[in-house]
Amino acid sequence: MPTRGQVFLRDSELIGFLVRVTSGGAKSFCLEKRIKGRKFRRKIGSYPDMSVERARQLAHVWLGQIAEGKNPFEEDDNQAREKLTLTVVLDDYLKARKGLRPRTVADYEQIRDKAFRDWKNKPLKSITKAMVQQRHTWLGRKSGPYYANGAMQLLRALFNYAIAVYDDAEGQPLIQVNPVMVLTTTRAWFPKKRRRTVITRSQLPAWYKAVSDLKKQLKNPKKPELGLDPDAALVSDYLLLLLFTGLRRNEAASLRFENIDFVDQTLTVPDTKNGEPLRLPLSDFLYNLLERRLNEAEGAFVFPGGGKQGHLIEPKRQVQRVIKASGVPFMLHDLRRTFITVAESLDLSHYAIKRLVNHKLTGDVTAGYVVANVGRLRDPMQRITDRLLAIAESEDHVIQFPAVAEAR
Repeated sequence: MPTRGQVFLRDSELIGFLVRVTSGGAKSFCLEKRIKGRKFRRKIGSYPDMSVERARQLAHVWLGQIAEGKNPFEEDDNQAREKLTLTVVLDDYLKARKGLRPRTVADYEQIRDKAFRDWKNKPLKSITKAMVQQRHTWLGRKSGPYYANGAMQLLRALFNYAIAVYDDAEGQPLIQVNPVMVLTTTRAWFPKKRRRTVITRSQLPAWYKAVSDLKKQLKNPKKPELGLDPDAALVSDYLLLLLFTGLRRNEAASLRFENIDFVDQTLTVPDTKNGEPLRLPLSDFLYNLLERRLNEAEGAFVFPGGGKQGHLIEPKRQVQRVIKASGVPFMLHDLRRTFITVAESLDLSHYAIKRLVNHKLTGDVTAGYVVANVGRLRDPMQRITDRLLAIAESEDHVIQFPAVAEAR
């Protein structure tokens, strides 16, 4: 597979029959032939949707037509371009990209249906630079700069894919210009501003109390006989798990009981952002929290939800309740930054902190020789838990955390 562009693998027996392989891993059968002095190349079909045997059969049919003086490549290239709609190209792109997570596929389809709803059945050739600029600006106002940039990055990838994969009868790209590049040329991408917010030492006691009080929330205040709201208690434990592990929100929300070893006192996140499984030791606080969730469990997920994914997605209503009760505005990722900030305040090993939050140790030769097994991480995890609890249960609201750590 080429690192960039595309390569052609030619059949040694059937002259003109070849396989095109792109840097993205897409494979397609093609027939290449010179007719009346002009070289034509036409895609026969995609692998594995089409078998090698079937592709060879069609190649033989086309070669027979050429031998009779016919030109099987006479399909109007403009018609071919008309067929290359945003939806068609996205579908082909998703088939060619191996190993995409279901959530990533859903995100791409959601962008098509939301950001490009009125474009999804348009031919790519009809999308101009001016349209891209206007849509990017509009998305920035409507959905925010991060969403606008993400949508345009997907559109840019689809155009690059189309340029690499779809050829006309003469072997030239059906789509030759990527209009999204105008955002780079004009420096119109929205700047990325990393959030640097944490829950400070002075805020943590009020936040911790508001989260703990969720467990006392009634299903219906007007009907106390209905008892406590189990969903509120679930969200309370979810927020505490985020704070005391530093996990990303979806890593925690999708956690299954099969990923927890109560004998060895560890939890494992098999599917992480950087692609490397994460195994964490459980502090005593985390062990008790997860054991409580197990005793109340009704399914495979630690934090079950009513949606099609089966687990908690994002508890916006309960988060707003905590914000209102505590006076502490926060986002879920702030809990990860708070975990890292407290860890660094304890002067723990730089390598231990990176292992705990599953940051890759790239560009560090020494890191490659450091073996941080789960046993060596148990003491740092317990120290972080103890420090967080000491702050959360303290009435001292004066001292602030040190400088905020970067978290990704």
